[in-house]
Amino acid sequence: MKKVLIADDSALVRKQLSEIIGTLDFEIETARNGQEAVQKAIETQYDVITMDINMPVMDGLTAVKRIMETRPTPILMISSLTTESAGITMEALDAGAVDYIAKPGTMNVGKSENREDILAKVTSLSRIPPRRLKTIVRRPVQRERAPVRRESSGVQTPAFVEVSKVLLIGASTGGPGLIEQICKALPRGFPYAACIVQHMPEQFTAAFATRLDKVSTLPVIECKDHMELSSGVIYLARGGVHMHFAKKVTGKFVIREEKNKNNRFFQPSVDEMFESAAKIFSGDQITAVLLTGIGDDGASGMVKIKNAGGFTIGESEETATVYGMPKEAFDRGGVSQQLPFPKIVRALQTLH
Repeated sequence: MKKVLIADDSALVRKQLSEIIGTLDFEIETARNGQEAVQKAIETQYDVITMDINMPVMDGLTAVKRIMETRPTPILMISSLTTESAGITMEALDAGAVDYIAKPGTMNVGKSENREDILAKVTSLSRIPPRRLKTIVRRPVQRERAPVRRESSGVQTPAFVEVSKVLLIGASTGGPGLIEQICKALPRGFPYAACIVQHMPEQFTAAFATRLDKVSTLPVIECKDHMELSSGVIYLARGGVHMHFAKKVTGKFVIREEKNKNNRFFQPSVDEMFESAAKIFSGDQITAVLLTGIGDDGASGMVKIKNAGGFTIGESEETATVYGMPKEAFDRGGVSQQLPFPKIVRALQTLH
């Protein structure tokens, strides 16, 4: 029987999460703070640990670091939808946590809209072998940045370079760390506009874009409606809206944000980005990459891009934290080339 540890200082949250996860027939233990969680994780190899951020004695971020140093375990962060929590959650993912679930508030943890997400993520994380987990040590990276120009508002924006090709990247569970590595690896003068959909709520994408921009060679921007695409710039889809594309009469390509959820489970959706790109760009202008993630978001879009003549890359089971999204794309015939993540990075660095 699989074992789950629920670490939260709220008795109500522990009870609600125990009731939800208990439907999976997993053995459940609880911890009231980070220190208890670390001690129990050292004594027992859990299949999943859910970790609150703000706890007495020892906070969740510190606990994640200790656990990943001593007994690596798939950790699911429990995070409030606030800018402050978003930043801490990003740090926890850097420290080795695999994913997170957003909790709007203590009383809402057990509500139906969270239940499906909790069950899907706990189930997927429970299948990750500990050997697949690594403690990631981040070091400050000083990069030579692409040139920027100042608008009259005083906001710095990248110098515009006409777009002829786009790189589209989709990811979910286990994706943030991989996207960071890609952003670090893409060279200055990269001849594509790079557009990324990572499943995240709005408060998280802003913090994630800021974080990526600090370590990336290229400028990283959280996208906005009607924003013009420029080669050599990385655009992160904003949470809560889909990333679409349009072409102006001038010939320039722009981002169009779609607020209608279109019956998608995730917003932003990878499929929405892929399928919109397939309508606006010609196939030979598109390179699409689908990384680790639960479910099948992006799979149908990969098929459409490949059928249109685009080049598609799927992450292989060898490195995918959760071999869900890229597997679906591969099984449906939407993958031109399936590669382990390090080879994906090398392939992207040589795009021309």
